[in-house]
Amino acid sequence: MKSHHVSHVSVFTRTVGRYMEASPPVLSADATCAAAVELLRAPEVSGVLISDERRRPLGIVTERDVAHRIAYRLEPDTPVTEAMSAPVVSISRSDYLFQAIALMRRMGLRHLPVVDDHGVLSGMLHLHSALGESIPLLLEMIELLTPDDLRTGIDHMKRAQVKIALGLLHDGVPVPEIQALLTHFNNDIYRRVVRQTVATLRDEGLGDPPIGFDVIVMGSGGRGESYLFPDQDNGFVLDDYPDSEHNEIDPYFVALAERMTAALHEVGITLCKGFVMASNPLWRKSLSQWRDQLAYWLRKPSDATLRLSDIFFDFAPVYGKGENAHALREHVTQTMPGRHLFLSRMQHVQRDHGVALGLFKRLTVDDSEGPHKGKINLKYHGLLPLVENIRLLALREGVAATSTLQRIADLHARGVLSNDEQDYLNAAFEHITRLVLRQQLQDFEAGLPVGPYVPPDTLSGRERELLVKSLTAIDDLRGRLRGEFSADIF
Repeated sequence: MKSHHVSHVSVFTRTVGRYMEASPPVLSADATCAAAVELLRAPEVSGVLISDERRRPLGIVTERDVAHRIAYRLEPDTPVTEAMSAPVVSISRSDYLFQAIALMRRMGLRHLPVVDDHGVLSGMLHLHSALGESIPLLLEMIELLTPDDLRTGIDHMKRAQVKIALGLLHDGVPVPEIQALLTHFNNDIYRRVVRQTVATLRDEGLGDPPIGFDVIVMGSGGRGESYLFPDQDNGFVLDDYPDSEHNEIDPYFVALAERMTAALHEVGITLCKGFVMASNPLWRKSLSQWRDQLAYWLRKPSDATLRLSDIFFDFAPVYGKGENAHALREHVTQTMPGRHLFLSRMQHVQRDHGVALGLFKRLTVDDSEGPHKGKINLKYHGLLPLVENIRLLALREGVAATSTLQRIADLHARGVLSNDEQDYLNAAFEHITRLVLRQQLQDFEAGLPVGPYVPPDTLSGRERELLVKSLTAIDDLRGRLRGEFSADIF
């Protein structure tokens, strides 16, 4: 067996695939109990998986199954499917290790089959090799992050998220990795809330969803760049259905959306002040209706529709099979290249989203009266212009990725960004996100409203120097795109 040392926070950034062992013996569904028992005789073999012809797990036979179901009870030629434990619980190799540990402890499992994104068997995770029982602090943090009842456990869960983010930041983990983890935490909350809401509607007599659907998140969540305490930006992408069935189908999804958004608000993902939520019909459509909506936005660009489409372009699925969301992403990726007029209008709408630099590249601060006076809003005057301009290039070039760093990488690979531009923009994103996250953690610890306002006098000389360079790189990108999209180079 592999031996791994897991620090008190690294478990939250490491995936199952890194810790899984080789796949145990596998038998087909037409094998006999005798074949399973014979495989279990081998040293180090504690379980035999039963799979279909595509190596998707159907069940498992362990030593316990032999003792309780096979020995002195079943004939050797009895089909193994009569003795296996099924359905078998599995986890994806791309899931985080802490989720696997929580699942195994909650269900009393010592072994957990690992599958790939297609449900095909990849290996086996053993609890004792993933995590020693001698780390009570870590186990306590995992329990806080995965409460049975989100409503009663939300305060503890949020504090655990802050504690983990603080530990990872102190350990030098790149902030984009921490953001990805925070996004994963929030997406898990989404999935649990939707599952519970669907079950509640069923219990109340509304039945199961009448058609398939995906829940999507937009904004920073869709880019995998969440910070602490996000608000809601979500929508539904429904299966296509005849217009004549709208009055029978839509009421279910109205109820689901209203319950879902209220429940998310209750557990700490607050309602969106701009009503970018599935409870708003604008963000609750079938796949074909979404395609029609995009076509309308492209035909009728206005300041309002440009802002709506800007929010929409960063969507990613968090619940459902993902087929509708992926089809919609493919449609967006194929549709946007060549839409120069629309993208030019979008760039024009964003023209006032400048960086926090004044004359002679001096940092500029908020000079309005109030709690933020003398501070820099690094979200609005740092990250926003970077994210927006990279998104514009990605749409123009047909880049499907939604995360800012992946878009930068893809644009560089296509020759759109030079080596220097890639390096400077990557460094800018990582430095500014680090400053914002650190400030949020400090605000939380001090009992202050959590936000992106950073006092420049708290920065070291090196941090100020890097911030000026970061903002300069972003401003240079803005200037380049202003010239490319509007021919206005001044």
